[in-house]
Amino acid sequence: MTADTPLFLRLAAAGAPEVTRPDPARVLAGDPVHRTWNLEARDGLWAGVWESTPGIWRIAYDEWEYCRILSGVSILTEDGGPAHRLGPGDSFVIRPGFCGTWEVVETTRKDYVIRA
Repeated sequence: MTADTPLFLRLAAAGAPEVTRPDPARVLAGDPVHRTWNLEARDGLWAGVWESTPGIWRIAYDEWEYCRILSGVSILTEDGGPAHRLGPGDSFVIRPGFCGTWEVVETTRKDYVIRA
């Protein structure tokens, strides 16, 4: 870290979000649109804020992800497991190998840290 490296990164400093959609082959319902503000991306670590509009899509994780829901409502369901309704203040970890569905019921915003 150099003297001119900021100690704190703020969402406003991240600029315009990256806008994406899940792979159409994974979408089960709706037309979810994702907005991602990457605050840190290096050395196998990613951190930032992610937001999605309603929809349901299949997910499969190869990395660790810590998440905290900031707003909205989502349902995360592991294949063969129970559904977990997530709302503001809920924190959780998704482990490598997790496969299932992510359903955004109400536009959801989360902060995240991913470690490959």
